[in-house]
Amino acid sequence: MTSARLPRRSFLRVAASSNERHNLPHVHAKYQGQDASFSIADCEVLAGAIPAAKARLVQAWIEIHREELMADWALAISGEPPFRIDPLR
Repeated sequence: MTSARLPRRSFLRVAASSNERHNLPHVHAKYQGQDASFSIADCEVLAGAIPAAKARLVQAWIEIHREELMADWALAISGEPPFRIDPLR
């Protein structure tokens, strides 16, 4: 699993798991018991929901790290360990 934490005070975790060999490239964001999946390609919410302000943070992070996320997705689906990606600062 690759993951990056947004600022610690937000308690938001974004992760893409290497055992996900389905659907289009996406990441999962968890916040206070809520979970949402975001497309890496266009930042759209694919499933679930988190508060709008936290969703915007995730979408900004995806925009900044899209190339890294796509490279990690390719590694993960081929069974390789992905690289860690910096958090949003």
